Amino acid sequence: MVAFGGGGSSSASGSLINTSSCTEQQFPGLKPQHITNPDANVNYNSFPPSSGPHYAQPAPWNLYSDPVKQTILVHNLEHGGIVIQYGKGVSKSDVDNIDSFYQGDPYGMVVAPYAKLGNKIAATAWNEPAYDQNQDSNFNKVDPGHGFVLMCKSFDKSALTKFRDKHRNKAGERYQSVKDMAPGQ
Repeated sequence: MVAFGGGGSSSASGSLINTSSCTEQQFPGLKPQHITNPDANVNYNSFPPSSGPHYAQPAPWNLYSDPVKQTILVHNLEHGGIVIQYGKGVSKSDVDNIDSFYQGDPYGMVVAPYAKLGNKIAATAWNEPAYDQNQDSNFNKVDPGHGFVLMCKSFDKSALTKFRDKHRNKAGERYQSVKDMAPGQ
């Protein structure tokens, strides 16, 4: 069940994360819009996408062994989720560490491979003010906030934890509690 509430702030607390292995970037939020084809070609302003038009149905919160379409994952971001993806060149030990990181606190998280990342790991989030009730009927009045991308050249538990804790459940269609974002839902 998604809860909507007015107000809120689109600014994330704290400065952008910058470690020896990870760098966070902030992007202007793109207006949300539901699209009917998950294969639609959408021009996003970040890589991987961190806001904007998205498929009408999000992916269940989960750990995936196969890629998930970006248009679907952006809907998870709109629900306050954190998406972690990794390229084909990421080491097996880093993938194992990502899996363990997910298992340690899986609420509102999607993890999936994404070949286009090469040897990089990326975490994405979309922070924006909470939508008013029934806002889906008029996305033009939505403050799209900001998209965030944490790009890492190797697994960095501290940076990923800070990113997750700073950005999770702070999007337009947020949940009452992170615990409402349980795996499989």
